[in-house]
Amino acid sequence: MRGRLIGATMAAAVCLLGGHPARAVDLSPAIAKMYDDLSIGYPTEAYMTVCYGFNCRRRMELVFTEADRKRLTELLAAGKKSAEDERKAVQQAVLWFDRRVGPIIGTDKRVARADVRAFADRHNFDCFDTTRNTTALLLVLQAWGLLKHHTVSDPRFRGYAIFFQLPHNTAVLTDRATKRDWAVDMWTRAYAELPDVMPVEQWLTED
Repeated sequence: MRGRLIGATMAAAVCLLGGHPARAVDLSPAIAKMYDDLSIGYPTEAYMTVCYGFNCRRRMELVFTEADRKRLTELLAAGKKSAEDERKAVQQAVLWFDRRVGPIIGTDKRVARADVRAFADRHNFDCFDTTRNTTALLLVLQAWGLLKHHTVSDPRFRGYAIFFQLPHNTAVLTDRATKRDWAVDMWTRAYAELPDVMPVEQWLTED
C-alpha cells in the first residue's frame, strides 16, 4: 500500500511539473542526515513528506498543487520589502501549512508542546515532526525563489538538565544581511496559531 501511495505521489508530482521529474532541493549534510536517519524522502520542488505521530512514525506525502504554489507565492510576496516582513510572511506560510494538512491527517486537533504525555500521538506533532516539516516547507519556498532575505539553515537543539530545559529542536532561517539566525518553531503553538519566530539566542534560553 505504501509503495502504491509513493508511486502515485511521484506520478502526480511529475504531472505538476509538466512531465519533468521533480527536482530535489539543495540540502546541507546536517539536514540530509535528519531525513536519512528515518528513511524519509528529501523534499523536492513538487512535494514533501509530512511527519506526525511523534518522531515521524506517521507520514503523509503532500504534493503541492498549482493553487498551493499560488497561495504561498502570495503570502511570501508580502515579505519582499524587508527581512522583518519576510519573517512575518514565513509565519503565515507555516500557518497555511498547518491548516492545509490538519484536516487531512487529523492534526487539526493538535495541542501546543505535544509529547508522549498527550496520549494522542496520531493527532499531534512532536518537536521532531515540526522541525522536519517546517524545514522542508522552508526549503521548498527557497527552491521556488520566494525567500529574498533569508536562507534555510540547519536546525538547532536545546535541552540542558542543568538549566532545567527539556530537549527541543527547531527549524532555522538565517538573515542574509545580518547573518543572524532565527528560530521558526510551531511546536510551541497549537493548531492554526502563528509559530514562534525569534532570534536563536533568545530561543535557546526559553523553557
